[in-house]
Amino acid sequence: MGEVTAEMIQKGRGLEPATAQARRKRAVEIQQTREKLASDGAGRRIFDVELLRLYAQSHCGAWPVITLLAASVGGLSLMWLQITDVMGWMALIGAGLWMQQFVCARLLTMPEPDIAPRAWRHKLMAIEALRGCVWGLIVILLLLDPSNITRTFVLFVLLLVAAMTAMVSAPVPSAVYAGLAPVTLATLAFLPLQDGLQNLPVTLMAGGAQLYFIILARRLYSTSLATISLSMEKEALIAELEQAKLNSDEARRRAEEANLAKSRFLATMSHELRTPLNAILGFSEIMKTEMLGQHKVPVYREYSNDIHGSGQHLLMLINEILDLSRVEAGRYELKEETMSVPHVVDDCSHLLSLRAKNRGITVVSNIQPDMPRVWADERAMRQITLNLLTNAIKFTPPDGTITIKVGLTAAGGQYLSIRDTGPGIPEAEIPVIMSSFGRGSLAQKNAEEGTGLGLPIVKGLVELLGGTFTLKSEVRIGTEVVVVLPPERVIDALPMMNTSSDADKKDPGAGHQRTRTAA
Repeated sequence: MGEVTAEMIQKGRGLEPATAQARRKRAVEIQQTREKLASDGAGRRIFDVELLRLYAQSHCGAWPVITLLAASVGGLSLMWLQITDVMGWMALIGAGLWMQQFVCARLLTMPEPDIAPRAWRHKLMAIEALRGCVWGLIVILLLLDPSNITRTFVLFVLLLVAAMTAMVSAPVPSAVYAGLAPVTLATLAFLPLQDGLQNLPVTLMAGGAQLYFIILARRLYSTSLATISLSMEKEALIAELEQAKLNSDEARRRAEEANLAKSRFLATMSHELRTPLNAILGFSEIMKTEMLGQHKVPVYREYSNDIHGSGQHLLMLINEILDLSRVEAGRYELKEETMSVPHVVDDCSHLLSLRAKNRGITVVSNIQPDMPRVWADERAMRQITLNLLTNAIKFTPPDGTITIKVGLTAAGGQYLSIRDTGPGIPEAEIPVIMSSFGRGSLAQKNAEEGTGLGLPIVKGLVELLGGTFTLKSEVRIGTEVVVVLPPERVIDALPMMNTSSDADKKDPGAGHQRTRTAA
């Protein structure tokens, strides 16, 4: 699927004509496949058509073997029959084979809607009956000879013809019956006429062989039917998967269009809102500080403070929405460099220390000394720390405690842990607060209003840095948030090697500081 551009959205462009046509074609194929699997008349008709085509394919592939068998039987029959009788029989069998090949080839080339299964079954039955009569004719001619070897040869021919008919014509059982009936009747009619009961075992063997091959043909028919059914089910499954892929591609296209439209809207609204908002913040600050003179009405100063505070809140909301949008869209650009996590944490805690002091909250820092530097985006780490500390200060009651920990993990990474003694979060509400604009019930009762975007932004930034974000909370005990940076981002600096001449002789690589940096 091609990339969705702003021009496509502006023009209201939908699916490409080729894509739309492909979807319609696939829908038709799925409908046809479902009809094949249905239990109504249409489904049975399509099954019958498939069986007829399978019959035609079997005969088109087996005609060389059938021709060779007929030629062999005709050649061996010259031992007992006149050459004129044999040549006449071979002409009849050749005409029958040619007619059968012509009919089967026509059946394979016909479109499926033009095939009438019942009429074609009758045609195939008639052709098989004619071919069976031709084989029955050679049986009758051979049985006119009273020798024992002739009866043995007739039984051999009967078995070969029955096996060939059962194997090749099995997809149409009625054609099998029509092909075997003339040969069987000729054998059972003429064989007992010779020598009375002496031919009874041969007659019973011939009849039993025909019965066996009929049962074999039924088994092959059931196997063919099951194969066609499985093939149609596979086609239906493939069609459903392709349709699901098309639906997924369409949903993805719409999501990309919606995401692009959202980004364009946010960018436009950010520009349009910030322009008058800068004026509101500037003039309200002048008014609240009374830079141009004192207000004659004191309440105007309070109004100016409210206007300035509301403007700052709106500006913060706009910035957070834009940050979250960039993180979700994967367009947040990381400006990675070497930085110190403890240094960033110290700056952020110092920046918010006054706010914590005003609320009577104690902030305790436990930072592991001699922490190595990391390769990360300092702006992202600063935003992560500020958001987590701001949340902790907002949700911690007076006389509460916030504990900040920074250290190394067992795997070699670095972690930042911020724990508060706030009201905590019920386990069922954790997915809610991790969603955009989500707020827990206890937080709404015990804290000032917020945008509900802090934690989603933090989680997105941590994932961009390749780290892990963990939130653990217990009601009436507190909440702890742990951010872990992977070991690949830690710059492990080895101590300076001894640079003396003796050390240089022992180790030519001494005197050079070696560092390992994982991008």
